[in-house]
Amino acid sequence: MRKSDPVRFHRACEATLIPAGTSVVIPEGTEGTLTQALGQSFTVYLGGNLVRVAGRDADAMGLEVPSPLVIPKGASREEVEALVWNQLGQCYDPEIPINIVDLGLVYECKLEVLETGRYRVRIRMTLTAPGCGMGGMLTHDVREQLLEIPSIDSVDVELVFDPPWNSSRMSDAARLQTGLF
Repeated sequence: MRKSDPVRFHRACEATLIPAGTSVVIPEGTEGTLTQALGQSFTVYLGGNLVRVAGRDADAMGLEVPSPLVIPKGASREEVEALVWNQLGQCYDPEIPINIVDLGLVYECKLEVLETGRYRVRIRMTLTAPGCGMGGMLTHDVREQLLEIPSIDSVDVELVFDPPWNSSRMSDAARLQTGLF
């Protein structure tokens, strides 16, 4: 789908109000406009408000639900780490069509090998603004995206505000996309 495509909800669907972070239920038959379809979620404009719809609920709008993640058996630590960063790149700020990696929101990503040979991931990340109501949703997104990786047992996400985020943390591509380059 393209940005600004109309959508109609074919069933009731839970969503998150942007930027408040409040859960809402979108009734069946509601019509809106798709404003962002990036990563594993969708941003939809409904009657003056933006809402975020999780990828698992794409079918409510007649869209395809993302396929489950597959990892080769016996993948190396480097392969798992690359997949972790790829999954982090699928987490988007619902108001800015740029992923959290390119925005520079991920300060630290550590993989710990557990006794079982599986992994725990520890993430330290921030928000573009400390008062942003989407913090809980973004940390939940990160956790859910990383738990999609079959060899990951647990994910700890710590939201930090020191050092404060600023646009110098953005990738060149993100700065170019936002006109800051």
